[in-house]
Amino acid sequence: MMAKELQKFKNALLSLFLKSNCPLCDRPADGELCEYCQRQLKRCQLAQPSYLWQGQLPVFVWGNYGGVLKRALAALKYENQPQLARPLGHWLGEAWLKSPGGKHTKKLTIVPIPLHSSKLKKRGFNQAELIAQSFCEFTGYRQQPHGLERVRATEAQFGLSGKERSQNLSEAFTVGKNFRQRPPTSPVLLVDDIYTTGATVNSAAQILHQQGISVYGVVAIASSKRDKGDGEMGR
Repeated sequence: MMAKELQKFKNALLSLFLKSNCPLCDRPADGELCEYCQRQLKRCQLAQPSYLWQGQLPVFVWGNYGGVLKRALAALKYENQPQLARPLGHWLGEAWLKSPGGKHTKKLTIVPIPLHSSKLKKRGFNQAELIAQSFCEFTGYRQQPHGLERVRATEAQFGLSGKERSQNLSEAFTVGKNFRQRPPTSPVLLVDDIYTTGATVNSAAQILHQQGISVYGVVAIASSKRDKGDGEMGR
């Protein structure tokens, strides 16, 4: 075997061993996901992600919370797979810049919804902050990860009614030290992983408003709220 061919063989063998497995299906993957799961996730993108971009706190949602997207978010948060935030944040940023809300503004301060310190210590990372970081890499916006602080631990929102969710989040947030010292000069865009009733983001936005900080809206990876006229991109 010639030296050049031997080197090619060595490189191929090395890349095979260096390949990681997809966290969703365990297939070999060159990046964070295998090609199959990446295609399946992209099929979850909504055809009209701006269907909730209305009212006092408009919301932009990338995909429908179900199927493989629900699985990916669960793996991200509960199976220690923080690398999944990178493609999700990029896809969110790409869709946002094509939307009416993204096209009509050039300067925003990105603030992820924070975790309480006890949950952050247990999980090791804030999934909303990682998504926001990836979102900013794509959009060029500036992130302020400590714009908000979660000062009260809350019980899980799953299974609570809308009223119970609001009560659960009462006085859960405060404006972060950085914003207290130097309020942002551009409107805030909140980032979260999942949007359901809106209790969490509304509570966060209310705290910012009380300090005279303008909130432009919310972007999230997924929502269980569906518009009857909407569909997924892959359908």
